[in-house]
Amino acid sequence: MAKRVHQPREDAEFDFILGMSKVPVLAYFTGTWPKAIEPCREMDLVVGGIADDYTGRLTVVRTDITRCPAATTRYGITGAPSCVLLNGTGEPVATSTGPMTTAQLRELVDDCL
Repeated sequence: MAKRVHQPREDAEFDFILGMSKVPVLAYFTGTWPKAIEPCREMDLVVGGIADDYTGRLTVVRTDITRCPAATTRYGITGAPSCVLLNGTGEPVATSTGPMTTAQLRELVDDCL
């Protein structure tokens, strides 16, 4: 995972990162149950590349569903991997569930930036 990806350990830390971000936030939700592990590992690479490519224009937060249940519920996450793009006020402007290619995630981000 790229150094530019925040990994909150709890909901309070997730909310702190959102509050401190001066740019849109890509919240990437992951899971550790058996069916989610491989797709989430694949997405880790995609999300890490996006974090590097959009440095200064996008804050990327890798969020473990079990560690941040309130954030998971707030954004209606029902599976992993999932991505939610949040505007500067923390409101969701785009969501996606399931694995994505770099091109697909880039398109999602570019459409909202």
